[in-house]
Amino acid sequence: MNEDFYYNVYAIVEEIPKGCVASYQLIAKLCGHPKNCRMVGKALRNADYFGDYPCHRVVHSDGSLVAGWEEQRTLLEAEHVVFKPSGKVDMKQCLWKISV
Repeated sequence: MNEDFYYNVYAIVEEIPKGCVASYQLIAKLCGHPKNCRMVGKALRNADYFGDYPCHRVVHSDGSLVAGWEEQRTLLEAEHVVFKPSGKVDMKQCLWKISV
């Protein structure tokens, strides 16, 4: 994978509407590399070097947030993303509805 993959990830992340989330898995599928969820994570960790993207809208498939990134929940709550009592995003309500 290279910068082209990263820019593809960033282009997709830019399209996630406020109040919605996408999973690493969904973004990998949309990039045409469904088995490269971890590469999506790597791209997002390096996003600051490439521009300003709403990376906080990307969560794990089960709705869990990035470990150690306390600000992520605050940013999502400001966009009215719904959380379950477990602290995970309610994926049924907030998953970005896009065709894969």
